[in-house]
Amino acid sequence: MKFRSLTQSKFPTDVEQDKANAPLPKHNIMFDLPLEHGSLEHLLPVSWKTQITAWLAEDTPSFDAGGFVVGDAPRTATLWGKSPGILAGVPFFNEVFRQCGCTVEWHAREGSHIETHGGKTALATVRGPARGLLEGERVALNILARCSGIATMSRRLLVNLRSAGWKGMLAGTRKTTPGFRLVEKYGMLVGGADTHRMDLSTMTMLKDNHIWSHGSITQAVKAAKAAGGFSLKIEVEVQSEEEADEAIAAGADVIMLDNFTPEGVRAASKSLKEKWKGKREFLLEISGGLTEDNAEQYICNGECVRQPWD
Repeated sequence: MKFRSLTQSKFPTDVEQDKANAPLPKHNIMFDLPLEHGSLEHLLPVSWKTQITAWLAEDTPSFDAGGFVVGDAPRTATLWGKSPGILAGVPFFNEVFRQCGCTVEWHAREGSHIETHGGKTALATVRGPARGLLEGERVALNILARCSGIATMSRRLLVNLRSAGWKGMLAGTRKTTPGFRLVEKYGMLVGGADTHRMDLSTMTMLKDNHIWSHGSITQAVKAAKAAGGFSLKIEVEVQSEEEADEAIAAGADVIMLDNFTPEGVRAASKSLKEKWKGKREFLLEISGGLTEDNAEQYICNGECVRQPWD
């Protein structure tokens, strides 16, 4: 029995197939990866396994006639990788098959670059009852392919930016698939990207509609500080350097330069740092309109965070 291959067919953005199949840069540029400090499985909340149960229940809500046909005869399946990429999502894959009464033996480490050399590579061996293998197959592969695709794109962009001289952070967004955020944020971490805020509760982000509704940047930041207290960071989306000045003066921790041009980013970054040096501490974030093709144009090597797919 052979599983279908792990591929990068499900990316977090619409990417042309030829770009998806392009050679992936290896991790030969020095930067700090979370995986180098321990197992990312230890980050997962106590409740994460219930999501696996729910996904299995979605796929088999009642009788499984196919499972009845094959029964519980012991069988072995092989997970094949047929395209290069970063392997991610191992804990989720393992838990799917654990709940189906199977065991998984891995032949590649999570976060490693999978080389196929035009053929295929055995990534894991799964053993268990035939019914369990087939019940878990599609759920496990969907999770692993999605997570690995995100890790692959994150690592590719990070390596390209480092090669071009970028020294700051590369961050994801909250634009994740409903019900699948944990897996997608996990993929970002495996790839080496910062997850940014996990949800609305982990950081207050005041965007244009918040500010418009409340009246001004200053008043919106004041209200957010009153509600969030000292431990919750505040980020403000700005459309101009003047708005950035107001947000910094109001006490925002992160300033998002939204939809600035590459030239505008460099000019605003330089001006704001010179103007506020020794007066306020803040982080600049570049967001809006960034893609894998143009991200390098925004490099300013200041205190910036980069969100390519926001």
